[in-house]
Amino acid sequence: MTGEVRVLVYQAAADEAQLDAVRAAYHQVSRRLAGVPGMLGNELLRNPLDPTSLAVMSRWESLDAFRAWEEGAGHRQDTAPLRPYRDTRTASPFAVYEVDAAY
Repeated sequence: MTGEVRVLVYQAAADEAQLDAVRAAYHQVSRRLAGVPGMLGNELLRNPLDPTSLAVMSRWESLDAFRAWEEGAGHRQDTAPLRPYRDTRTASPFAVYEVDAAY
């Protein structure tokens, strides 16, 4: 076990205009989060079988590092540009996974 954590936040884009907006919001949020302690990086993922379905996957050095950022004062403001594009088709807007094995 590596101790690293992956966080997926589900996004949706109904058309190309919304997809462009999600991409712009993703880049804006990513610039805001650059240098957050414990964050190792992030990616915008798009489902090739359902192009309206996206996810932002962030990598964290530990669950404690993620929680410290999530509980911090800037969390909501820093991620606000993506909030309008949350995928409401999912039971939960996000998921947190600990890395159990890796090669």
